[in-house]
Amino acid sequence: MACCLSEEAKEQKRINQEIERQLRRDKRDARRELKLLLLGTGESGKSTFIKQMRIIHGSGYSDEDKRGFIKLVYQNIFMAMQSMIRAMDLLKIQYADPTCEEKAELIRSVDFETVTTFESPYVEAIKELWADPGIQECYDRRREYQLTDSAKYYLMEIDRVAAPNYLPTEQDILRVRVPTTGIIEYPFDLEEIRFRMVDVGGQRSERRKWIHCFENVTSIIFLVALSEYDQILFESENENRMEESKALFKTIITYPWFQHSSVILFLNKKDLLEEKIMYSHLVDYFPEYDDKLSPKWDFSVTIRQLFFCRKARRVIYRIRPVLGTCFLFCQ
Repeated sequence: MACCLSEEAKEQKRINQEIERQLRRDKRDARRELKLLLLGTGESGKSTFIKQMRIIHGSGYSDEDKRGFIKLVYQNIFMAMQSMIRAMDLLKIQYADPTCEEKAELIRSVDFETVTTFESPYVEAIKELWADPGIQECYDRRREYQLTDSAKYYLMEIDRVAAPNYLPTEQDILRVRVPTTGIIEYPFDLEEIRFRMVDVGGQRSERRKWIHCFENVTSIIFLVALSEYDQILFESENENRMEESKALFKTIITYPWFQHSSVILFLNKKDLLEEKIMYSHLVDYFPEYDDKLSPKWDFSVTIRQLFFCRKARRVIYRIRPVLGTCFLFCQ
């Protein structure tokens, strides 16, 4: 009997030791793994950020991967042109060439979500519509309706995209707009550390899913599209996109789940801002700023004022511009 107990005790001890070893391994691995949660409103650039990380720090996109984006590029072109055609009616803009009315009806008749090819007569119709001064005026007034940031890029590249042997470039892939639904996770390794970057949909209807990602977050990367200061929400035509970002950011940093997580405010689409600020004045939408602001204003001052009130509990401790963006870290 004593011998039996001894064998059972040895087996239990072995099991306990194995459990402890596994716990130590898990703890060590956890220290090597960082969970980065990407948050922000719709079209702030979260999915594009993930793609950039994949290109820079991951395996990039093989030719097979790129072929998977072909129909998405086509769909983005149809979606952009249909948005402008609808806006022509909304803004009461006339086509300079009367024959464009027929071409507009042709493009309007297509369900862009089912597009898989890009052929005649649609290619010619879209090219002629894009060349029409009426559509160009409509494009210039794009802040008054919903139009993807990549519209001009694709329409200027339409001959290349319409070629029979077309294969999307990395730039084409970065600019593809596909609204994120659900939760997408992308892991990558950098200097022996595993990063798990979690992307969630930014539209209001998707935000109820965010809570499922809130556990064990090392850092939050909150993305803001700087170019959206004069644009309205997709979900509500009476609300400003930048105001929505401000309100959402201030809510996020007060959540108890994130009190021990660092926060990175990622100021995105600075290139679009610099283009837009020349004709669309920030002061018209945020009167607290002086009308003399230029693309070279001091970001540190502006963003402190815009996103952080004096009573905010978190403190900014580093600001660093990076390429067409700016990082603003807070603790």
